[in-house]
Amino acid sequence: MTQTLSLADLKQQVETGAIDTVLVCLVDMQGRLMGKRMHAAAFLEMAQSKTHCCSYLLATDLVMATSEGFAATNWQTGYGDYVMKPDLGTLRPVPWAEGTVLVLCDVLHDDGRPVAHSPRQMLQAQIARAEAMGLTPIMATELEFYLFQGTADQHRGGFETLQPITSTNSDYAILGTAQDEPVMRPVRNHLRRMGVPVEGSKGEADAGQEELNITHAGALACADHHTLAKHAIKEIARQQGLTASFLAKWHPDRSGSSAHVHQSLMRGGQNVFFEADQPLGKSALMDHYMAGLLKYARDTTLFMAPYINSYKRFTPGTFAPTRIVWAVDNRTSAYRLCGAGTRGVRVECRLPGADMNPYLAQAALLAAGLRGIEEKLTLDAPFEGDGYAGEDARIPTTLTEARAALLGSDMMRAAFGDAVVTHYARVAEWELETFERAVTDWEIARGLERA
Repeated sequence: MTQTLSLADLKQQVETGAIDTVLVCLVDMQGRLMGKRMHAAAFLEMAQSKTHCCSYLLATDLVMATSEGFAATNWQTGYGDYVMKPDLGTLRPVPWAEGTVLVLCDVLHDDGRPVAHSPRQMLQAQIARAEAMGLTPIMATELEFYLFQGTADQHRGGFETLQPITSTNSDYAILGTAQDEPVMRPVRNHLRRMGVPVEGSKGEADAGQEELNITHAGALACADHHTLAKHAIKEIARQQGLTASFLAKWHPDRSGSSAHVHQSLMRGGQNVFFEADQPLGKSALMDHYMAGLLKYARDTTLFMAPYINSYKRFTPGTFAPTRIVWAVDNRTSAYRLCGAGTRGVRVECRLPGADMNPYLAQAALLAAGLRGIEEKLTLDAPFEGDGYAGEDARIPTTLTEARAALLGSDMMRAAFGDAVVTHYARVAEWELETFERAVTDWEIARGLERA
């Protein structure tokens, strides 16, 4: 597997003409790569330490609308610049793009302070908090998505004719997923060459649905890997004349797409969630952490499910959770204990959809879990049975409800600051305002003649 490039490697490859383009990227609030394509020589001459971008990149919605109502950046302040500081440890080739490498950037103010609402900086702050406690967070995320016939541009006239790449459920099916290999084989191989530790891919629970598995890593590297993989899948699918979609729920009768987050904490190279002589092999520290996840699940839901569409996924009988319970190897629960009795014991959060931003989701989960450790919370006994049964401990069912939970959370305000909480609450509010102005196909089809 190709590792990330050193600056010396880049200089040598620029001199030989092997590399001519550097993608200088930040991660926006939606978890997408934004930035500049720079000539590699110019990057080495002037941008390897910093370049700049407009502050509006961290105050836009999915369609890049310049949203109103943000204190951090607005018309009154003139939409100034942020500093993009390349993290040279992330410099790596982009194998599906000729002569191209990529580097991820931290987002800073001119005086060097981190931009508090930048997703990468939010996760770094929670990692630093864990490290101050002597703990190193280890994470892994799953990527589920659909592949559709035709490019997104070909569907702009209407999406009711979307056709998945396969016609039948190919979950774990080797024959069925052979049809997906024009996309999935280059995805696996190119990401490995990028230094993203892909394990493999498989069909998921519905026609045209895929899952990509990446080895666990430190929390920041995990979020980087997730973001790069998601971008690669979209680009490689487009090269094949297809569309890759990470919508949480694209059709009312089809399975939703998730992005489960696996979590553990290390100290001195050992998993401190593991204690051999305890039930399930889980330590008291793991109990505290998991109890924090449960106590603050409603507070963090907005970062697991950021859009109106996200909440369509939380449906009984679909392997997406509806109640805030934990269980042992039970896929109907919101939090699942995996690897019971082994050194790999960990907790899987099953709340996030494929539309989540991995930096924000991981930062929120760390904030909740670390607060659980600080408060020494007691973990209830594991839930048994059907996690969909019962009406108590419900996950927020709408973006409006999740936004209210975030705004009312003292824990989240302590972890991220009032300004960051207000910023992301405004992101949700803008999403709601935009939807309320929309006239949908459903409304027209239902009432065109009947109303």
